[in-house]
Amino acid sequence: MSANSMQLLKDLRACFSNVELVDQPLDAYIVPYNDQHQSEYLADCDKRITFISGFSGSSATVIVTKDAALLWTDGRYFLQAERELDESWTLMKDGLPGVPRPDEWLKKNLKSGSRVGVDPFLISKKLYEKFTKSVKTNGSTLVPVAQKHLVDVVWKNQPPRPTNPVIPLGLEFAGTSWQDKASLIRSKLKDNNCTALIVTALDEIAWFFNLRGSDIEFNPVFFSFAIIGLESVSLLIDSKQVSDDVKSHLGLNGPGGEVKVFPYNSETLKEQITSLKGKGKVWLSEKASFGLHSLLVADDTFTDESPIQIAKAVKNATEIEGMKNAHLRDAVALCEYLRWLEVAVPGGSIDEISAAAHLDHLRSKQKDFVSLSFSTISSSGPNGAVIHYRPTEATNRKVTTEEMYLVDSGAQFKDGTTDVTRTVHLGTPSQFQRECYTRVLKGHISLALAVFPNQTKGHQLDVIARQSLWNVGLDYLHGTGHGVGSYLNVHEGPQSISPKAVEAAAIEAGMILSDEPGYYEDGEFGIRIENLVLVVPASTKHNFKSKGFLTFEALTLVPMQQKLIDVSLLTATELEWLNHYHAMCRDKVGQELEKQGKQGVLEWLKRETSVMTKA
Repeated sequence: MSANSMQLLKDLRACFSNVELVDQPLDAYIVPYNDQHQSEYLADCDKRITFISGFSGSSATVIVTKDAALLWTDGRYFLQAERELDESWTLMKDGLPGVPRPDEWLKKNLKSGSRVGVDPFLISKKLYEKFTKSVKTNGSTLVPVAQKHLVDVVWKNQPPRPTNPVIPLGLEFAGTSWQDKASLIRSKLKDNNCTALIVTALDEIAWFFNLRGSDIEFNPVFFSFAIIGLESVSLLIDSKQVSDDVKSHLGLNGPGGEVKVFPYNSETLKEQITSLKGKGKVWLSEKASFGLHSLLVADDTFTDESPIQIAKAVKNATEIEGMKNAHLRDAVALCEYLRWLEVAVPGGSIDEISAAAHLDHLRSKQKDFVSLSFSTISSSGPNGAVIHYRPTEATNRKVTTEEMYLVDSGAQFKDGTTDVTRTVHLGTPSQFQRECYTRVLKGHISLALAVFPNQTKGHQLDVIARQSLWNVGLDYLHGTGHGVGSYLNVHEGPQSISPKAVEAAAIEAGMILSDEPGYYEDGEFGIRIENLVLVVPASTKHNFKSKGFLTFEALTLVPMQQKLIDVSLLTATELEWLNHYHAMCRDKVGQELEKQGKQGVLEWLKRETSVMTKA
């Protein structure tokens, strides 16, 4: 929790009437979990909600009024928020029956004529308009507070913004040059009668230029904006990050280059965007900030999703091959780790933190390793029920033979990004634990086997993974799948598999998603099984209306723990899938283990992938 949440809230509320910060006094202030790029994961300098509340999850909205402080988060973080928030805060469990959304709460609880402030550069146009509409119904007003973020005013030791080195990504990893990507995006501009695309999402900029950075931990991105015109490209970036290699990569050394570099600051950004006025229609996604949209003429702005999103999500042949290779090496590290757990845990000296550190070390020894793709979730017993748990000195538990252990982890390799979850019991699981694990596995297999038509959206598939749990009255409070980048963010859109993914993009061949159903028994244990899967064309007997059909191909190749599987609950088709999957793990990962000389791990893998049959 925050060191002095009550005092920080008092200081923040004092800003509501500070004439140097606001034109007229505020009655409430909204703090979204965002930076000016609408990033999911933030640099330390942008973690304003963590600073003001103590909550460290990656999804939240805060509303502070003169007499209340409320924090909304989703089901992944309910237990975590309960641990981290103090008595100054009210936790709003978003998505549960009877819990209003933030805009609904404002509409119901504000007095008529209230003024609600928000930083317009930290909230998307779409969400700003949603809040505006809600508060307007009771006579209140949403007010852009652009001079300075009010949390920054009270944040005395706010960390500086990172400017870490940026490196070019070679064609052997990217597969397509940035010049060819520019041609693709320009064709999209012409198709939609636009003259320029403003790019604000950091992973889109990294993908477009074939550049990678490390300004946000675990995310190989760098702080920047880009404007792609029909004949030129502007990149706003800190000059310290433009090395000679970057200059050469972008063609900045010679005369007549199409890339122009400008400083990364708000004044330059505003100048660049304002200069586009009157020169044709500008493409700026409605997911970009309201503040940036306010600099343009609405009638001359095209607000569809950025064309880079889909282009980035649909991997090319080089990226797909790289992802497969990265997952093989990743599987070596994870198999080595799971074997180590079996030997080390009975000794009684392994805890969540030391276990995670050992896994991180094993991954770091693999070829082309760059970093983790997120902080390893190493959770024993009841901590496993905290869906996005991170072990700390205060919460650290022993990993024992008496409790279940869940490990969700991944890495950034130069040729791909991994994200895998396995749940094990290093002693004797109860029958209830085996049933829950097997039902999660049945859901995982059902989604893995799904065949569906082109243009299917993720919310249409989500139920497939939940059905076995639903049959006995169980469920889980998170989505079933997210998109994954190629040596980019471990969470990427626009595709996802979730009940909430109604507006997500249709699933296409070449996309990569996770398949990760789970079950969490509060105070006891957590179960999640996660593979990354590649969307591929399906071979079907028929082809209704020439739609074309799709299915999934597993990228993750790590065995499921057999002692947790109640084979009697599996259908013949599910058992066949499991044995086929384990055979792939044994054959493909086995070859890599032999190549790396890890004979002991190979013997463990053969044992863990032995054929399972019904008694």
